[in-house]
Amino acid sequence: MEAALPISAVAKSTRKQAAPVAAAAPSVSLPLRFVVTGLLSLFVGAGWLISRPDLLTTYHYNQFIIALTHLFVLGWLCSTVMGAMYQLVPVALETKLYSERLAKWQFVIHLVAFVGMVWMFRKWDMKQVGHFGTGMAIGVGLFVYNLTRTLLRVPKWNVVATAIASALVWLSLTVIAGLSIAAAKCSYESAEGLATADGVRQIVSGLRAVGAFMSHFDALNAMHAHAHLGVVGFFTMLVVGVSYKLVPMFTLGEIQSRRRANLSVWLLNAGLLGSVISILLRSQFKFVFALVIIAALAIYGWELAAIVRARRRSALDWGVKSFLTAVAMLAPLSLLAAVLAWPRLPLNPFTGQLENLYGFLGLIGFVTFAIIGMLHKIIPFLVWFHTYSPHVGKAQLPALADLYSERVQVASFWTWQAGLVVTCAGILAEHAALARGGALLLAASLALFAVNIGKILSHIVRPVLKPFPAPASK
Repeated sequence: MEAALPISAVAKSTRKQAAPVAAAAPSVSLPLRFVVTGLLSLFVGAGWLISRPDLLTTYHYNQFIIALTHLFVLGWLCSTVMGAMYQLVPVALETKLYSERLAKWQFVIHLVAFVGMVWMFRKWDMKQVGHFGTGMAIGVGLFVYNLTRTLLRVPKWNVVATAIASALVWLSLTVIAGLSIAAAKCSYESAEGLATADGVRQIVSGLRAVGAFMSHFDALNAMHAHAHLGVVGFFTMLVVGVSYKLVPMFTLGEIQSRRRANLSVWLLNAGLLGSVISILLRSQFKFVFALVIIAALAIYGWELAAIVRARRRSALDWGVKSFLTAVAMLAPLSLLAAVLAWPRLPLNPFTGQLENLYGFLGLIGFVTFAIIGMLHKIIPFLVWFHTYSPHVGKAQLPALADLYSERVQVASFWTWQAGLVVTCAGILAEHAALARGGALLLAASLALFAVNIGKILSHIVRPVLKPFPAPASK
């Protein structure tokens, strides 16, 4: 194990493994600014849930739950995933990021846009949602362009690259769908009166046409299709694809069946395309395509289990355990998806709570906890390499595991599981006090997580360097 090796040996080994990373990865400040922004959004969202637990126990189609959902999705998940992708894509695919400068500009646009969108959703000012949403679209466009140009540099295409490219397509479609939904909820009479320039008139006319097209679809179905594009198409696709690189890396294993891995990605793409169309059209084929997605995730789980069984590192650290626990959440999520996609499912208050539970488990139980698990692996490495790699061979250096407290990490893990169970019970029972208790446990877990993140980041400003002991005299 790493802790049992001499610190100098660990440092040399870490630097040797990280040499290709240094050549490909951007500066540590780029991913960290996205990740820190994401974590702050997550903490704000947890506080919002504690103050308003009734948002989980009432039907989800209202302005406050939509605002809170976008805080989690855009503020926490998108910010963190974008930062991680800027770091991981060059490393995983052995290439260089196309433009770090472009990514820094994208961060500024993204920050302003998601804060504005959340605030305007809360006020239910859809015109301003559209304005800030346009800013979000510009930011996402820069992100997609940057990573697409990076993918074009990939020397050897593989399943990870396919999954990342697919996720970028689904992210683009998610943004287009979101802007279209916002356009359908706006009124353009006052804008037409002010539109004197030809360009402005054309824009207003185009928005009216988009709104007229979206009016052919039920508003709730359009929102559900939009949500699946983002959560399944972007986040789940990235988790599936990137884990084919990271899990073997962190467990000293390798993909056992490339055919299974590729099949899981292509089936997920096919199932999502069919699901989105059938949700929009209220088609009974929704259940069939839900089964296709479930089959894709089952194949993914099969391959992931094979990778873990064949690993050369016997002990799994708690970062990997957290990630695998999040992946296991796909089992109850798949069951819920099958139930909710059943064509003859009655529409009643209990069905509405099942939809709430489905969304909560998807965003918080699966995606959020998977990202938290990987952040326990990614952030220590980023900070260690940034702070200590120049000092290898010159001083005694801490190991990666010395940058944080495993005891705190374990406490955070179990507190999160307890919070998840209690909150889910509160959702199903429509019991606000129970949901608040679960949210408090989740917040306590995040507080412990923040303690560890603080310990890790402190090494940037206060490195722990010890001189080598003097050689023993003969």
